[in-house]
Amino acid sequence: MAVPIDIGRAIRAARQAHGLTQEQLAELAGTSTRTVREIEKGSGGTSLDTVVAVAAAVGLEIGIVS
Repeated sequence: MAVPIDIGRAIRAARQAHGLTQEQLAELAGTSTRTVREIEKGSGGTSLDTVVAVAAAVGLEIGIVS
C-alpha cells in the first residue's frame, strides 16, 4: 500500500523528469507551491482531490489496486 511519502516521492520524480519546478507544477495543477512542497514531503494535510490533480499534471494516476 502506498503511503503519503511514497506518493510524494513519485510525484517529485515525475516532476523532475518533466523538467518542472515546484512553482510550475503548482501552476499546472491549480494549487500553491506550498501545497506541492507538502505533497512531495508526504505531509498528510492535503485533500485527495488536490493530490490527484497534482499527480495528473505530471502524468501519474492514483488508484486502488486490489
